[in-house]
Amino acid sequence: MKILLTGGGSGGHFYPLIAIVEELNAIIDERRLVTPKYYYMSDDPFDEKTLFEYNIEFKMIPAGKQRVYFSPKNLPDMFKTAWGTLLAIWKLFLLFPDVVICKGGYGSFPTVLAAWILRIPMIVHESDSVPGRVNQFAGKFAKRVGIAYEEAAGYFPPKNTALVGIPIRREVAKPVRERAYEYLKLERDVPVILIVGGSQGSVMINNVVIDALPELLKKYQIIHQVGVTNVADIKMTLPIVLAKSENAERYKMFGFLSAVALSMSAGVAKLVVTRAGSTFIFEIADWGLPSIVIPIPEKISRDQHRNAYNYARTGAATLLEQANLTSHILISEIDRIMGNPEIQSKMSEHARAFARPDAARKMAEAILDIVLSHEK
Repeated sequence: MKILLTGGGSGGHFYPLIAIVEELNAIIDERRLVTPKYYYMSDDPFDEKTLFEYNIEFKMIPAGKQRVYFSPKNLPDMFKTAWGTLLAIWKLFLLFPDVVICKGGYGSFPTVLAAWILRIPMIVHESDSVPGRVNQFAGKFAKRVGIAYEEAAGYFPPKNTALVGIPIRREVAKPVRERAYEYLKLERDVPVILIVGGSQGSVMINNVVIDALPELLKKYQIIHQVGVTNVADIKMTLPIVLAKSENAERYKMFGFLSAVALSMSAGVAKLVVTRAGSTFIFEIADWGLPSIVIPIPEKISRDQHRNAYNYARTGAATLLEQANLTSHILISEIDRIMGNPEIQSKMSEHARAFARPDAARKMAEAILDIVLSHEK
């Protein structure tokens, strides 16, 4: 039994695939099936430690990014994608997996095209309201398509498409409160706000949060994922911003929150401020936490804007446009939610109603159905 995973180079593509592998292994243990051999094919391993932990073999395939705007990089990237496709055809022919699981992203295109040429069965998962170009292409010949938002259904064949949500890793699906205050070095009697600007951080959100810190830290503790590349700049700024603050120790900065730190942060947080990446939105929903969503502007990321709008209209979150965001507006919205337990309760209720905690299980079952029928 051979299962090949492919996706672009972001946490939103990578970690749902890991969640699916977790559920595949659980079902295989339950049914006492033969343990499959897993492969991950992309232009970058993204998280080599996690691949090693789950015994997933990485297969490198070059892939070029095709931008929707003019760029001198488009032409060489076309040749890179063409070469990657030839390599993918050869490597897939040698492996010939029972199924390919596509998460989308430009890094997956050579593998998707090769799978189509070799007629290897494929399953697609789409996290966004508006599917990316790779998944739109792959969805035309995929055996099954799992989507996170109803709006995405119109882009895929109805008979093969199901609303499943987004697969969430078990280690972050459930908030952990035990020892969280000690691990994160937090005070127990001061409310905690978790701020995440995406896996790589957001300079814009970081700047607004840093400006707001002197006021926010009077009432709250802040856990802030700033992005690894932004840590040095913020460390230089903090002594100036918090020079007169008596509560500077209430600010906890992380370049990147590990799965343990993230689940513990979720266990103690009362509110989340975030970008609108779909995977993290569904994690927040699983946690049942109120949130403030600040999507990347629509002209840059139509996906994030739609994701934020669709989530906010459920009542689980409020949406703040980046163009209008200031430290005063952020403070005001945080105070409005944190100062009203009824608002918090309703937002939590709507978040839990939006969540789909069985997404990974549904995807895994669909994959095994295809693999087992293929083996027959």
